[in-house]
Amino acid sequence: MIRGAKVGLRARQESDLPVLLEEMYNDVLGYSRADGRPWRPASTPEQAGYTSEPSDGFAAFSVVELASDELAGMAVLWSIDLHHRSAHLGLGLRPSFRGRGLGGDVVRALCTYGFTVRGLRRLQIETLSDNAAMLAAAERAGFQREGLMRRRAWVYGREMDEVVLGLLHDEWQPDAS
Repeated sequence: MIRGAKVGLRARQESDLPVLLEEMYNDVLGYSRADGRPWRPASTPEQAGYTSEPSDGFAAFSVVELASDELAGMAVLWSIDLHHRSAHLGLGLRPSFRGRGLGGDVVRALCTYGFTVRGLRRLQIETLSDNAAMLAAAERAGFQREGLMRRRAWVYGREMDEVVLGLLHDEWQPDAS
């Protein structure tokens, strides 16, 4: 397990999958805001894509709140490029765990995994321009805004801008908060 101050990142367990399906995937608006793929009805975690095996290019985690030992959400490092030593990161928290300051800790834990465990040199986040919580969490972790992609996202019937943020390994401060 990769431990932060408030959360741990661990492998997904079978018992996590129905919760993620119900609370994260089946929240159509939330899913549309968090994932670039179109939402499609799914009745099983497999149909929702929540059972992806780890690979060189993709690492999926369950987020556990350390204080309660409860499943708080999910986190991923995706599009891991071993040649350029870069990856994208993303996370989603269950509704009852939002607003507790866990997102920033998840971002820092993903940075630990990406930079320390995988030896990557660059991590990138793309998030909707109105996602104040993610923007704040990323910037507190040291990510810098690198650009704005106008009308890049299609979110539940409307076009939205996305912000691109990046962090380089030599800019990363593991104890940043």
